[in-house]
Amino acid sequence: QVPHEDVYSRDDKDDTWEETPSRTVTHGHYMVRGKMEHGMEDYVVAENREANGHELGLYAIFDGHSGRDVAEYLQSHLFDNILAEDDFWTNPKHAIKRAYRDTDQEILDTVAGSRGGSTAVTAILVDKEKLIVPNVGDSRAILSRNGAGKQITVEHEPEKEKELVESKGGCVHRAQGNIPRVDGQLAMTRAFGDGKLKQHITSEPDLTIKNIEEDVQFLILASDGVWKVSESLLLLNLNLDSIHPLAVYTYSSETWTEYFLASNVAELKYACEMYMWLQVMSNHEACDCIADFDEPEEAAKGLIREALARGSKDDISCVVVMF
Repeated sequence: QVPHEDVYSRDDKDDTWEETPSRTVTHGHYMVRGKMEHGMEDYVVAENREANGHELGLYAIFDGHSGRDVAEYLQSHLFDNILAEDDFWTNPKHAIKRAYRDTDQEILDTVAGSRGGSTAVTAILVDKEKLIVPNVGDSRAILSRNGAGKQITVEHEPEKEKELVESKGGCVHRAQGNIPRVDGQLAMTRAFGDGKLKQHITSEPDLTIKNIEEDVQFLILASDGVWKVSESLLLLNLNLDSIHPLAVYTYSSETWTEYFLASNVAELKYACEMYMWLQVMSNHEACDCIADFDEPEEAAKGLIREALARGSKDDISCVVVMF
């Protein structure tokens, strides 16, 4: 297991597979404790393994919240549970979803009352040819081909999955001075653990399968601290009284745009009391950063340092797989 300190790093550049000399696969990871008032809650998996006559690359980031117990359990058990499914090799989507469900139930039954929870962005590389990427929560996976990065995971945010929450009897509430949350508590709709909210959220992953062609350069797995930060606009040192009455604040990402149009300063001040997700780094910027490095651990370290320089405050974890 990765020890809990402020900074952790590992470069597995020598841990390559030899069966196909034309392609080597290397991986590395880096982790930094954030500025929040809690201990490190992230756990990482980055390893090679043989199973059922296949060479596997197993990669994951488990971003814990309200404690580290759930993330720690996932690090120790999730991949073993997936590979124990008899039909993993013939029907991986069904096998993985079943393993996620069963692992979540194990957590609810055995892990510290499952008060806390965890996201899970995972990737299974099979024989360096096929990539299986399940995701639960708001971490992200990016696959770069020919210099163009594409997000291959879906982030499970309350505003995006409001219908799912409401169909389970829950609600999405945005209190003044906060971001949207399930039942006013959790900032994601899918997670392991979180026993008190389990009736209104799910651990079922979205899942993508990709073929690894010759044009694939690297895979990035990164926790949400690389991509976004929750911030009050009042903390951005704006002199609101000097802003023109027809002021517009716009936040744009690759998936959505949120804006406030205020007809007067009073309305603008009210809008700025709300917390919003502010983008730290785009997918394109992250891929440009990774492309500057030859070694995966150095690439992961460089990406995290760039996110910190841009104001990220959360625990940050990154796994980079180079092809």
